[in-house]
Amino acid sequence: MQSDRFWTLKFARLRYAFGWCTYASMRAIVLLPMSVQVALGKGVGRAIGHLLPARRRIVARNLEACFPGMPPADRGRLVSAHFAALGASVVEMASGWFAKPETVRHRIRVEGAEHLHAALEKGKGVILFGAHFTSIEYFWAALRVLCPRICGMYKWQRNPVMNDAMYRGRSQYCDEMFAADNIRGFLRALKRNYVAWYASDQSHSGKSSALVPFFGVPAMTNTAISRIAKASGAVVLPYFCRRVGNGSEYVMTIAAPVAGFPSGDDAHDARDMVKLLEDYIRLCPEQYWWVHKRFKGRPAPYPDIYARARQSR
Repeated sequence: MQSDRFWTLKFARLRYAFGWCTYASMRAIVLLPMSVQVALGKGVGRAIGHLLPARRRIVARNLEACFPGMPPADRGRLVSAHFAALGASVVEMASGWFAKPETVRHRIRVEGAEHLHAALEKGKGVILFGAHFTSIEYFWAALRVLCPRICGMYKWQRNPVMNDAMYRGRSQYCDEMFAADNIRGFLRALKRNYVAWYASDQSHSGKSSALVPFFGVPAMTNTAISRIAKASGAVVLPYFCRRVGNGSEYVMTIAAPVAGFPSGDDAHDARDMVKLLEDYIRLCPEQYWWVHKRFKGRPAPYPDIYARARQSR
């Protein structure tokens, strides 16, 4: 790990000014009460939602596809609530990285820790099958105390200042960090009985993918988790997180292993895991990452559901 001084000098250039302002704001905002942080984040998120109409249209199309029976007015309110949750995610990320760990843990209610303890006793590693909820970065401090050894994965960000901030924020709670494409390192860690967070809920193409219904709509879905579980012998536990209210409470849910997983049918396994994800999304629909183009990359004859959104610019 580079020294803090070298890290500061490395990015001391004007083109990194936005990243530095964001970083400084994140360090400062954790000094405020959590309810104030979340309220501020939500307000900024709602404003940004109006300033980014293209992203707002993506959210609207995703919700229209997934909840066709929802009245349009309710979907419109859900779009706004989602951008508020996106804004809150920035302050939740800041607290997850920079706040005192004991302060963060005090706000988190853990459900299903016994499933994690039982899985660790098998000695072959544990994969926490997660998903992209807006508050995911907030839970590292609470997860750390449940795991003798834990590894994290990261994806390089475009802004190098925030990329290093993310790496540092996560690595303080992880024994090892792997790039998202370092599957060999991931497997080695599982063999040493590590706990590993793994999210495969975003659009994915290639040989490790299949069309799997997401709220009844076919979506290109990553199926690699079945082969990783088979190769490592690791136990796969569904793992989801959400905020309750205005930052007064957060819930970490670790569910029991899915019966018969892996089954040998990767697409079937993916459908089972997506069904669990759908059930959790319904608990806090505004907090799922709807700003992502979940239905992109589908082969013919499936239509491009985002074409109408592009035409309406």
